[in-house]
Amino acid sequence: MADSDVNGANQSENKGYHRGSRRGKAAVLALGKAFPDHVLLQERLVEGYLRDTKCDDPVMKEKLERLCKNTTVKRRFTVMSKEILDKYPELATEGSPTIKQKLDIANAAVVEMAVEASRACMAEWKRPAGDITHIIYVSSSEIRLPGGDLYLANHLGLRSNVGRVMLYFLGCYGGVTGLRVAKDIAENNPGSRILLATSETTILGFRPPNMARPYDLVGAALFGDGAAAVVIGADPIDGVETPFMELDYAVQQFLPGTHNIIDGRISEEGINFKLGRDLPQMIEGHIEGFCRMLMAKAGLQDFNELFWAVHPGGPAILNRLESSLRLRPEKLQCSRRALMDYGNASSNTVFYVMDYMREELRREGGDEWGLVLAFGPGITFEGILVRSLQ
Repeated sequence: MADSDVNGANQSENKGYHRGSRRGKAAVLALGKAFPDHVLLQERLVEGYLRDTKCDDPVMKEKLERLCKNTTVKRRFTVMSKEILDKYPELATEGSPTIKQKLDIANAAVVEMAVEASRACMAEWKRPAGDITHIIYVSSSEIRLPGGDLYLANHLGLRSNVGRVMLYFLGCYGGVTGLRVAKDIAENNPGSRILLATSETTILGFRPPNMARPYDLVGAALFGDGAAAVVIGADPIDGVETPFMELDYAVQQFLPGTHNIIDGRISEEGINFKLGRDLPQMIEGHIEGFCRMLMAKAGLQDFNELFWAVHPGGPAILNRLESSLRLRPEKLQCSRRALMDYGNASSNTVFYVMDYMREELRREGGDEWGLVLAFGPGITFEGILVRSLQ
């Protein structure tokens, strides 16, 4: 008979990772990513964007150049292309009612990327599509009925009675919300396997620059497109599944009276965003208490004894979090790396951070406990106390 650890996990069933998963606890079993074909290098962004939108305003150019430098982004992926602008020249015309054209492009693009990310994830998982019992689909980039969850299930050949959950327009915290919902499903439905897919494109917000809409320039300098997928389940099958991160405790919290700080509205021109300048300060003022609430579940006190997978909304948020919690610089390295390589890809980005994080944990055998965090409209905080199984 095999020896068991204090948590009841069978040590002989965990040869692929050095920490045993605990019975009944949800874990991330596989992860996949996908991106559109067009690569956008930050050093060429200003010239290309102003050319495509026929803008020759030197003040606008100087401001965009400054923003591009400050974001720390080096590369992004984008659905937008010369072919799309040639087909829909009205997208680059100020005041044009282009929501229909943008949705035609976005609806198809986000599902295509979600399918690719899901297939990459399931190839890593190494089990058939028919074993997926639930699907969670997250996007702030499409609007239609039926939603992308049904299209994704059809493309992947999932069974017709797969349980579907659609999470629309949560913004940057949507990926962590998806993890929280997947955790609840996995732990309350023994044997279930949940495919969580996120997919985003900036097409809905594409428009010519206008000084009356300063956040449009921030979006042009910061945001990127892509998709991600993870499979979540409890009680992994020995020799078949290799969990790398356990989801221990999840919390969502909103800050009362802050719902206007991040404001997004659909119009005939697409989606319009307004971002309050005090967003980083608001996050800084509440982040310590939120993190300590999560850490208390495992009796943790030292922020620097955790690993950190933080959605990189922008460098200002990361800088304030690092300063407020007195984190060592390397603690947010994976978040800064994801921001540099992919930009802020909304709900996807936290999974790009987690992918880099598992590389670090595998190579260095690092900290056992960590936090997965994201922030978005509300202002909403999403957080999960996680445990490395690497």
